[in-house]
Amino acid sequence: MENCIFCKIIKGEIPSKKVYEDADIFAFHDIHPAAPVHFMLIPKLHIASLNEVEEKHQDLLGKIMFLVPSLAKEQGCTDGFRTIINTGRVGGQEVYHLHAHVIGGGTERLPVMIPNPS
Repeated sequence: MENCIFCKIIKGEIPSKKVYEDADIFAFHDIHPAAPVHFMLIPKLHIASLNEVEEKHQDLLGKIMFLVPSLAKEQGCTDGFRTIINTGRVGGQEVYHLHAHVIGGGTERLPVMIPNPS
C-alpha cells in the first residue's frame, strides 16, 4: 500500500486532476484518456481489486456506483458512457487499487470491447 500510486494520489503526493472527493471516494481524470471523458473513481480505503471485496465493502461500492452517473453527466457524458472495472491480470488490471473507469463524452458510439466471435 505504501507504494500504491493511487494511494499516493489520494494523499496528494502525486498530482491529479480531481473530479470529486469526499471522506470515502476520490475521482480523478485518467492521464491516458481513451475518450474525451475518462476518469476513475477509487475508494480511499486500499482494496487491491474486485477479487478482494468483502461484505463489509458493500456500502462503499454502492456509493461509487451511485456517483458514476452524476459525475459522468457533470464531465460531459450526456448521451451515455461506459463503466469498466478491470480485475486481476487476465482482466487487464494494471494498478492494484480497486478503481472504476468512466469513459465517454464523444458524439460517436464507443467501440465494441469484445467482438462477437461469429
